[in-house]
Amino acid sequence: MRLPARLLTCTLLLMWPLFGSCRPSQTSGQPGLVLMEHFSRSWVGFNWRNVTCPLCKAVFTILDIALLSDANEERVAHAVGEACIRLHLADELVCREITELFRDDFIRALQESLLWPTEACALLVGPSCGKFDIYAPWNITLPKTPKPPVIPPSLPKPGSPRSRILFLTDIHWDQEYQAGSAADCKDPLCCRKDTGFPSWRRREAGYWGTYSKCDLPLRTVENLLKNVAKAGPWDWVYWTGDIPAHNVWSQTRKQQLSELTVISRLIRKHLGPNVTVYPAVGNHESTPVNSFPPPFVHGNRSSTWLYNTMAEEWSAWLPEQALKTLRYGGFYTVEIQPGLRVVSLNMNFCARENFWLMVNSTDPANQLQWLLHILQASEDKGEKVHIIGHIPPGLCLGSWSWNYYHIVNRYESTIAGQFFGHTHLDEFQMFYDEEKMTRPLGVAFIAPSATTYVNLNPGYRVYYVDGNYKGSSRLVLDHETYILNLTVANHSPGAPLSPDPNPKWTLLYRATEAYGLSSLFPSDYHGLIQTFINEDRVFQKFWYLRFKGHVSEPCKETCKTTLLCFLKSGRYDELEQCDLLNGFGGSLAQAARKTLC
Repeated sequence: MRLPARLLTCTLLLMWPLFGSCRPSQTSGQPGLVLMEHFSRSWVGFNWRNVTCPLCKAVFTILDIALLSDANEERVAHAVGEACIRLHLADELVCREITELFRDDFIRALQESLLWPTEACALLVGPSCGKFDIYAPWNITLPKTPKPPVIPPSLPKPGSPRSRILFLTDIHWDQEYQAGSAADCKDPLCCRKDTGFPSWRRREAGYWGTYSKCDLPLRTVENLLKNVAKAGPWDWVYWTGDIPAHNVWSQTRKQQLSELTVISRLIRKHLGPNVTVYPAVGNHESTPVNSFPPPFVHGNRSSTWLYNTMAEEWSAWLPEQALKTLRYGGFYTVEIQPGLRVVSLNMNFCARENFWLMVNSTDPANQLQWLLHILQASEDKGEKVHIIGHIPPGLCLGSWSWNYYHIVNRYESTIAGQFFGHTHLDEFQMFYDEEKMTRPLGVAFIAPSATTYVNLNPGYRVYYVDGNYKGSSRLVLDHETYILNLTVANHSPGAPLSPDPNPKWTLLYRATEAYGLSSLFPSDYHGLIQTFINEDRVFQKFWYLRFKGHVSEPCKETCKTTLLCFLKSGRYDELEQCDLLNGFGGSLAQAARKTLC
């Protein structure tokens, strides 16, 4: 019995972590097409629109019935692996390994999901064949307490205390990294022991890292931590996840937990016992990658194996109440200082790639409703709140993103900062008032990665925040980005064929100086976007800094419009609207989703 439609759909969903990985484009061409478009147009010459609606529904119904029997799961998994190979989606070994890794969790989620044949066919054939509402709209319930009057922020008095915060994200340590190996390969991740050796020296993996689709060796991670320890003191640290490498087809729970333990302990070792680190969960911490079942999933399929180890390793930094919610759903809140609270969100509950959300995507783990409770309590006490997380909210599922935006609007006087990572790039997204979408009221800061993946220098961020004193706004006043210039680090002065044994992490830029700003309030960033529009020289500087000082060509025309849409869109539907208004036909929003690492 041939079951082409669902099997090929399954194949695409299983392969998404390979082709949807974080690969920032450095070209000035059109935004990349969505995966399904690549599939239908070029890979197999097959167009879903040529399938009749009755045939599509019949095929999906047959497979739904087939999956009711555990005996058919092996056949389905085998067929998916064969489809991956024959469609040349990846190397044969990668196809087989990722199919085996994903099969149990994915099939279980598919069996429990609300995906009916009419919905699947609406997605593949078109709206005339049904309605695709697997991620149907939903609303959180706001407290009845009226929103207090908004007081525009003002600069602190000269000499006021500042907090200096270290921000780490997207370390992506590759245990198999090998200097001298091939920096170019057919696998999704190169510079590894099994990728062979290059035919010419310029394309071999460097000692400290490589400008290619490669992650970091442990020595570079340790060197970063040694340098930030010397660059202290730090008031505290935000660390927003993604510890493992991008070898997502061959990861095990044992490996993921080992890497979590090693990096957590290295951070604690180098920064010392007096520096508190506030972590957030990245999408790469689990295996299969992006797989984060909501708490109603129990037993071996749940995320208990991951959250419990996080609680053990992070117990030196977090109090018991925070560890309790961390074990429950991967999120928590802690009072940092009197008057300032941090909320660490599990942004995997908003990620389109988390296939467990096919089962139920309505406020997974009640996390946003929990956030509302925290924010209302902080508003009542006069606390300010910093929100940290991995995936920026503007790249989340539509309803999750809309609800989060709604929360930020309601509590704009309480939320003093939003800090994310995930894209590996140095950028931001804006939040505006919901009534007219003209008054800037929030900024989601998106910090650059530690890893080089793809074609980047290693880096880290430092935030300067209004400090610990009565009446402090706790807003971000400035930030700095530091990099390890690999061109210099991999070649010692006087010995160009040898790496520098003591490479220098250098200041790439300070935001207020680079852009001529007095502060980094939302109004400043709104004005900066207008400057980008009117002064291309300033925009090209941002483009260069966005890639941590390693970019091959300028960003013009469509590229510039695309990026400006992204910067203005702290809410996913705003990204889609900007997309359509500028004539991209949906490809911009789809390309932005593909930056999800």
